[in-house]
Amino acid sequence: MRTATTREPGELFGPRFALFADVLVVGLATAAVSLPLLTVPAAMSTACAVLDRRVRHDAPSTAGDYVRALRGRLRRGDLPAGAGLLAGCALLLFNALAAGAGLPGAAAFRPALFAAGGLLAVVFLRACARPESATSWRAALRSAAYDAVRRPRGSAVLLLAVATAAVCAWAYPPLAFLVPGPLSLAARATEHHL
Repeated sequence: MRTATTREPGELFGPRFALFADVLVVGLATAAVSLPLLTVPAAMSTACAVLDRRVRHDAPSTAGDYVRALRGRLRRGDLPAGAGLLAGCALLLFNALAAGAGLPGAAAFRPALFAAGGLLAVVFLRACARPESATSWRAALRSAAYDAVRRPRGSAVLLLAVATAAVCAWAYPPLAFLVPGPLSLAARATEHHL
């Protein structure tokens, strides 16, 4: 009997490479759906659900699976969640620009701004990975904020994943279109294990 770690005759890559390929496909689909910006929460939540199904059932994921899952998950609360995310990002950007302009206290404010941005990114990713995100963003955000503080190991892992993704996208900008896949997988993994 073959296990999930052996290759079939003639197969170039093993089964573990299939998960990597699925993460990249889901990342590209998520990036494409996220282009209107208001759809980022729905897209990331769908990516977490699709990759969770991929890992649990060991069935390949396709862009078609992603689109079908996204259609099934879209609801009225997704656009206000996207608007809230955009407002939070705009506020962080405005404060970063103000701190960079040389305002008094900028040296002390900059680390606090990074900490707030990191905490918001962790809470957002945890909320996307929560099953509640399919029905209520308010409940998902509440439980994600609680878990971000209650389970610091998982939050630290997610923060490192966000930092790694940011550095990769900064170093090679086309990688920004692949980043949502690994971030979704990391968020879903921390919900199950950390």
